[in-house]
Amino acid sequence: MPGLVHVIDDDVCFLTAMERRLKYAGYEVATYVSSRHFLDRLPSESVPSCVLLDVQMPGLDGPALQSRLSEAGSTLPIIFLTGHPDIPTTVRAIKAGANDFLTKPVSSDVLLRAIERAIALHEVTFGLKSKLDMVRARIETLTPREREVFELVIRGNTNKQAACALSCAERTIKAHRHKVMAKMQVQSLIELVSVAERSGVVASDIRQTV
Repeated sequence: MPGLVHVIDDDVCFLTAMERRLKYAGYEVATYVSSRHFLDRLPSESVPSCVLLDVQMPGLDGPALQSRLSEAGSTLPIIFLTGHPDIPTTVRAIKAGANDFLTKPVSSDVLLRAIERAIALHEVTFGLKSKLDMVRARIETLTPREREVFELVIRGNTNKQAACALSCAERTIKAHRHKVMAKMQVQSLIELVSVAERSGVVASDIRQTV
């Protein structure tokens, strides 16, 4: 299967037709009659997926659901579908990160190309998020003192400078630094700085200090 498509629309007839259409194209399909229905059954993002989302729905509309998912850190790309397009809504949705904005009725070629792009994007973004989560989990394993050494080292402090800053012996800093490198699973200072940048621990210009 090329991926999973979550279709959210309050029109049951549309859901049925879209499910048939996408399954014929080889996709797995999950349908939801409302945004709340989707949130109550929030799917795993480990499968390459995207969301096909109606703009106008009772209760929580499409853009509101988009905001909820963004706040929750979701990596699922969203393709909006609407029968009543308007420029302000389209612009807001795209600025908020929507992957595409299509007008009903949409041709199969246009729809399937949009879904293919969205699922390809999800494979990349979910992979990056997984790596970032792994890095942050490693940082969480550092003891308070190791975290202090970690932050000093990635900012370009020598062992001697770090020892002075933390009022301890240089050999103690060396021991902590060795443990930090082991826990972070890196072999060099450059790798450590790169990992720190990706995790958001330090700004990208820190690299220039080492």
